[in-house]
Amino acid sequence: MSRIGKKPVSLPKGVEATVSGQTISVKGPKGSRSFTATDDVTLTVAEGEVKVTPRGLSKRARQQWGMSRSQVENLVIGVTEGFKKELEITGVGYRANMQGNTLKLALGYSHDVNFEVPAGVTVTAPKQTEIIVEGIDQQLVGQVAANIREWRSPEPYKGKGIRYKGEYIFRKEGKKK
Repeated sequence: MSRIGKKPVSLPKGVEATVSGQTISVKGPKGSRSFTATDDVTLTVAEGEVKVTPRGLSKRARQQWGMSRSQVENLVIGVTEGFKKELEITGVGYRANMQGNTLKLALGYSHDVNFEVPAGVTVTAPKQTEIIVEGIDQQLVGQVAANIREWRSPEPYKGKGIRYKGEYIFRKEGKKK
């Protein structure tokens, strides 16, 4: 039995969910999202909560049960609170600033990096060494943050680069004489 799948997803006030076939659509104050589940699970909306049940006892049905429930919960969280990733920039001369829909990054290259922000995500740079990625789609927010971090991931000797807030960088010792 899936411990995660057994729990119903409660719908907070102001959020409504509709099921048509295998697709669930969730509308809330921040927008609307939808998810299409596989044929191995059944989605039902009743009394302010969404229940996910497996259609059989096969291994695949049990795998999809917990995963589908997590996806539905992420839809509800996304349309109510939204998702947020914070990045920190460490290094002399490394900085970021927003110009319109483009994030300009100075990361020690011979040129500035221009990162076009995709639709559905908002990126802000409150300080020159801080980047905040927000949106209602958890996967898209995480992917955009990973793409930004990829331009200069933290190196282990001095720790310079772009890291997630609170991320620990394993430091190495330099050469000895």
